[in-house]
Amino acid sequence: MNQRRQFNKLLIYIFALIGVTISVFPFYWMFTASTLQESQIFKIPPTLIPSTNFFTNLSNLASGWPLWKALFNSLLVSGITTVTTIFFSALAGYAFAKYKFKGREPLFFSVLLIMMVPTQVMLVPMFIIMMNFNWIDTYFALIIPYLVTPFGVFLMRQQMLAFPDDLIEAARIDGCRDFGIFFRIVLPVMKPACAALGIVTFMQQWGNFIWPLVAVSSKEMYTLPLMLSMMVQPGQVVQYGQVMVAAVIGLIPMLLLFLFFQKHFVSGVFGGSVKG
Repeated sequence: MNQRRQFNKLLIYIFALIGVTISVFPFYWMFTASTLQESQIFKIPPTLIPSTNFFTNLSNLASGWPLWKALFNSLLVSGITTVTTIFFSALAGYAFAKYKFKGREPLFFSVLLIMMVPTQVMLVPMFIIMMNFNWIDTYFALIIPYLVTPFGVFLMRQQMLAFPDDLIEAARIDGCRDFGIFFRIVLPVMKPACAALGIVTFMQQWGNFIWPLVAVSSKEMYTLPLMLSMMVQPGQVVQYGQVMVAAVIGLIPMLLLFLFFQKHFVSGVFGGSVKG
């Protein structure tokens, strides 16, 4: 019996190791390729040991493409939309969960309906609206449409449902006003949910490609995903070493964000699954 358990454990470890290897290898290859010369990247057999050409590729990339500007644009857009999405989603979620008002259910149902609409369907109406406001190729076009998301409202509403009503009533008896209850009592307890929503929102905006492709035309307004796509356009010589360097730089913020907030992410996602 013990031998069978040990054998089952060994199989689990083997499959886990295979899964980790398959998952990690593309990232390892991306980093390795960013340190190689152009002639070494597609060499057969492939070079799997990092070299010393990373900073040369980085220098060539920065001299030919607006790398740092694109990185700044991505950080700015992702940071602002993440903060606003957390704030407005928490407010809306609190209202839907704890207040009874006329039209609450139809309004929340409309939020769910908007979640089901594909992004591609909204591109043309959003572009027309931005064009009428003369916001095309500006930060407003990249930020305004994503100030709050239906998913954020839905997630925060589900989390707010688990918040005890007794605490809210006790705070009202003590003379605390509605906004005071929200900011001083509810929001601090919802930190894990806010962190989970923040990670999801930041990752979505950091990798957002379709809308910047529609709303941006000048290189100065490129986000990092848009710049990466422009580096591999048909009909031009692709410098894959530089592409890999840009991909590595674009991956670092997401890795750091998830590593620092992974505990909040897990507890925030499952925190509203049990009401009590």
